[in-house]
Amino acid sequence: RCVLKELEALGKALYGAKLIAQRFQVRNCSHHKDPVSGSVCLLSMIEEGNPHHFFIATQDQDLANKVKKKAGVPLLFIIQNTMVLDKPSPKSLAFVQKLQTNQLVPEHQKQSILQLKEKEGLVKQESEQRRKRKRAGGPNPLSCLKKKKKKTQEGQEPSAEKKKRRKRKRNRVKAEAVQSVQKNEEE
Repeated sequence: RCVLKELEALGKALYGAKLIAQRFQVRNCSHHKDPVSGSVCLLSMIEEGNPHHFFIATQDQDLANKVKKKAGVPLLFIIQNTMVLDKPSPKSLAFVQKLQTNQLVPEHQKQSILQLKEKEGLVKQESEQRRKRKRAGGPNPLSCLKKKKKKTQEGQEPSAEKKKRRKRKRNRVKAEAVQSVQKNEEE
């Protein structure tokens, strides 16, 4: 509602944007009686981890930068005549990574696993870990093969003699025979 009030206040310059905004479902915000600016209202609606899973669509760079600082809020903007979904912010990616690791093993189990590893002496120190170096390999084994000798014409002749192929003869019908057949059909 605050965005619609702001668009009404801005007048005829943003009348098209106001019509588009009115087509969408209007959500009630906490400042219904005393409206604030649209960007402040949108930020207040996604403040606590975006519980309603809102998308924010804006061309305002200041608002976009503030939205990117919050985890789990998708950002839409328009380039030419195309709506574009912005890639997830680093904050959102870190949040998702943290959630995934916490879902795999609970924190108290991680601590108990670490204590057991220390007790058994299985904890590797950073100095002990070494990376294997990639060594230069030899030449390509296929490039080392000997070249195959091409068959000579003499070698091909005997094989040609062995494989005698019969030529197919065409049965040509003489023009006179064709005319006589046509006459017979007419009669």
